[in-house]
Amino acid sequence: MKGFWLKFKALLLSWGPLGMFVICLVDGAGLPNPSGPDLLLLIFSAADPANAFLAAACGVVGSLTGNYILYSIARKGGEIYLQKHTEGKKGRRFREWFNHYGMVTVFVPALVPIPLPLKVFVICSGALRSPPGAFLGVLGGARAIRYFSLAWLGRTLGGQSEAWFKAHYWHFAGWGLALVGVLFFVIWLAERRRLGTRDKLAAS
Repeated sequence: MKGFWLKFKALLLSWGPLGMFVICLVDGAGLPNPSGPDLLLLIFSAADPANAFLAAACGVVGSLTGNYILYSIARKGGEIYLQKHTEGKKGRRFREWFNHYGMVTVFVPALVPIPLPLKVFVICSGALRSPPGAFLGVLGGARAIRYFSLAWLGRTLGGQSEAWFKAHYWHFAGWGLALVGVLFFVIWLAERRRLGTRDKLAAS
């Protein structure tokens, strides 16, 4: 199976930017994918610097398309499953938590790799009926930063970009987890201040 995917991706890469669209669509839709599009975008950008940013743009569109397919499937069929498994107190708290912080959990893994796959949060976003516009906006912004940065890196480092990326992959994961903590802290702090302001106004 892995050998088939490697041949298939080599074929898609030979298609240029259009191949990146297909690769990112497949990845976004949650289909089995032994190696994600990040490394392939680096390789393509190093081999064809003139079309690196076009490939990145096609990757963003492909990722949005694939993830929206997965989101739509979960939106139509996943809510019943989640309702069945989130009827208890902990389940209701999870729904409230995700409705409050859900877009953060989509943004971070879409921007940098972390140990939890993005599709988990995409499915939750659909099943818990997060607004489609907000979902696509957050996902698109994160993917644009990620893919255009990778395209720039491939153009800049050339043949060394693949080795550099592999050597620093877990650094990205660590930064991603740190970013999760920072964002949740900022949201928690803003929420505390908002509640404090509301209480002061109610008391006055």
